[in-house]
Amino acid sequence: MQTIITVSKLGKTYASGFQALKGIDLEIRRGEIFALLGPNGAGKTTLISTICGIVNPSEGSVVVDGHDILTDYRAARAMIGLVPQELTTDAFETVWATVSFSRGLFGKPPNPAHIEKVLKSLSLWGKKDNKIITLSGGMKRRVLIAKALSHEPDILFLDEPTAGVDVELRRDMWQLVRSLQASGVTIILTTHYIEEAEEMADRIGVINGGEIILVEEKAELMRKLGQKKLTLQLDHALDHVPAALEQYGMELSADKTELIYTYDAHDEPGRIIALLRHIDEAGVKFKDLQTTQSSLEDIFVSLVRETA
Repeated sequence: MQTIITVSKLGKTYASGFQALKGIDLEIRRGEIFALLGPNGAGKTTLISTICGIVNPSEGSVVVDGHDILTDYRAARAMIGLVPQELTTDAFETVWATVSFSRGLFGKPPNPAHIEKVLKSLSLWGKKDNKIITLSGGMKRRVLIAKALSHEPDILFLDEPTAGVDVELRRDMWQLVRSLQASGVTIILTTHYIEEAEEMADRIGVINGGEIILVEEKAELMRKLGQKKLTLQLDHALDHVPAALEQYGMELSADKTELIYTYDAHDEPGRIIALLRHIDEAGVKFKDLQTTQSSLEDIFVSLVRETA
């Protein structure tokens, strides 16, 4: 797949000496949804702001579809729509005026039909004549997205787009993101909601301490790093794990009514068969069994802990 954003050896050190970004290399593919995960202070917003030309890098480069973000700023920035975390809007302007004005900032001619389409897609058409100050927080968030889409960008950055919004609005935004991707827009989102990345992303990057510690296809990440658990619900509580099962590293639950086996998702299936045979030979009786696989949140927490 063709690359639309190339980040090379990007670094950012502030006057205080704080190093927010450390030699970041990253490629974003045209048409994908890329989720950037990381704890607070990891560098997510600084990275997005630098790619968008809001923060000047201390070193390295960012190229957006062939345009350098520093030497060819206007062309690069015109390709990008940015939805920031903060609800920064012109409080006393109407929805229609503020979204139309944003389009003009990028030198685009008036296009009422496009603005109408954007507002309708965000369920804002009925609020088009309302002043921003009268809107709820969720509606203001929709206005920010409308502003970012007003100039028909090829790339959309969503920095914590669903922070502080209700579940229904979050689902609406996910649907909008999918429709934008279907129309050819490349989407990069940062999020604290792990389920958001798990639901939406094609690829996932994890940033911690100003460094990218992993970039992977979501499905491949789950396959390579995900763990499965086989849980046996016992007929009777056990005092200890039978000696014949110690080689598998099995553990008893706190109430001693379950035996738990943790294994890599890509382990040989024959090992499970052998385990079940040894369980039978050890005389362990169970009434039910179930398997569960690590969520993306489990993987994320594990990765961040390793690099802390």
